[in-house]
Amino acid sequence: MKKITIYDTTLRDGAQAEELNLTTEDKIRIAHKLDELGIHYIEAGWPGSNPTDKKFFDEIKKHTFEFARLTAFGSTHLAKKTPAQDANLNALLAAETSVITIFGKSWDLHATTALGIPLERNLELISNSIDYLCQRVDEVIFDAEHFFDGYKNNPEYALKALKAAYQAGASRLILCDTNGGTLTHEVAATISAVRKALPNASLGIHAHNDSEMAVANSIEAVRLGACQVQGTINGYGERCGNANLCSVIPNLELKMGLETIGQGNLERLTSTSHYISEIANLRPFMRQPFVGASAFAHKGGIHVSAILKDAKTYEHIIPETVGNEQRVLLSDQAGKSNILFKARELGYELGKNDPTVDLLLRELKQKESMGYEYSVADASFELVLLEALGTPLNYFRFQNFFVVDAKREEDAEPFTEATVIVDVKGQVEHTAATGMGPVNALDRALRKGLERFYPKLSEVKLLDFKVRVLSGAVRDTGGTASFVRVLIETGDKHERWTTMGVSHNIIEASWQAVVDSVNYKLFKDDLRDTL
Repeated sequence: MKKITIYDTTLRDGAQAEELNLTTEDKIRIAHKLDELGIHYIEAGWPGSNPTDKKFFDEIKKHTFEFARLTAFGSTHLAKKTPAQDANLNALLAAETSVITIFGKSWDLHATTALGIPLERNLELISNSIDYLCQRVDEVIFDAEHFFDGYKNNPEYALKALKAAYQAGASRLILCDTNGGTLTHEVAATISAVRKALPNASLGIHAHNDSEMAVANSIEAVRLGACQVQGTINGYGERCGNANLCSVIPNLELKMGLETIGQGNLERLTSTSHYISEIANLRPFMRQPFVGASAFAHKGGIHVSAILKDAKTYEHIIPETVGNEQRVLLSDQAGKSNILFKARELGYELGKNDPTVDLLLRELKQKESMGYEYSVADASFELVLLEALGTPLNYFRFQNFFVVDAKREEDAEPFTEATVIVDVKGQVEHTAATGMGPVNALDRALRKGLERFYPKLSEVKLLDFKVRVLSGAVRDTGGTASFVRVLIETGDKHERWTTMGVSHNIIEASWQAVVDSVNYKLFKDDLRDTL
């Protein structure tokens, strides 16, 4: 089986993305995660360009990697200096990595305009830099910057740049679509020409995504003989990003039968994608192919009915091969199959002709029209299911709540107090609590009244709180009188769960979500106690 090496540049090219800022500690953690995934090369940064990268290379010398070869990145030497005098090349050597990648100009426009030097001098920079480094490190990779644009403009000169690097000892020539504007058929024609000119050279591809072609161009390059793909996790990178390795890797492994990181490591792809999103403090893209939360999510009733018979009807691969999972969503587009699937997933076996299914389907569609979205609040759905099955939860009965928000001075924090009255096992509990906002105050007041009866509620933590203004919901009057949906994520030592409330009053919506959260916790504790 042909092996394609994967070269990750998340820590260098990916870190140039807008809104992405990584500390030295972040980069070290990501590097180890990439090594666990089985990545072959990790381009860790440009040692001569900024203090963060310099510190990283100093620190990383204390670490070892099982699979990956750490790579330092930089440019050819300055035109007015020799390689030995060049601070950039010496900073690369000081990083003490076994592999160095340098980029050079392969577009004549960049040589004459950006660098302001004769074309022949640019070729000397490429040749001299690579020769100097090859004598001092195990491997030197050459990134032919703007190669596809250079080839379009002056094919003879672009090929000369590659030949200079190859003859100087570069182990691999990387064809870069730096502006990201090349189409796949153009990639094919250009690579075919390169292979004729340099039949023995080892080629790679480095594609940017400005035309949404980076993954397709990378796949096509491999089909035509490239043996290395450069890219980033989640497609992070300058402007529109780089080739997304989370798509490139499974396409090569699962669709083309080529070896990259191996099937065992492929199962870590989704968790690695999410881990790096978390470190980068960026929200994961739900609709990202292969690893996104929506990649194998099914909402339409016809789709769900089909996948229950055979998942291949609406899934192009088995989700678990990339560490993802199949999900069925509940919405106003749901059919009976959605209800049956979700009930089975939660441990309830319902027959297709069970009247409960019709009851649930009607209630689901009616509530979804009001703004409820059970696809994001499984705990609330399970409570609705229990009620439809004739087993409503009666841990406490609501009587009253009262919330006061006050701000007494311009620069002071607002003051919130909530009073709650509930009937618990025949006893009326009247409690009050302050909190950081009305939701926190309501949550604390309710639990204060219940913990004497249900001590395990002390384990519960409110983890997240989201509010969304709904448009198009029933009775939506718009503006500040719009309906809102509140989602609350709660957790204890066993699990995390999400509950929901909808109302034109944000306090009422929050109360619904808090009550569902408490009821779900008490219900799950009862189940655990009976096991």
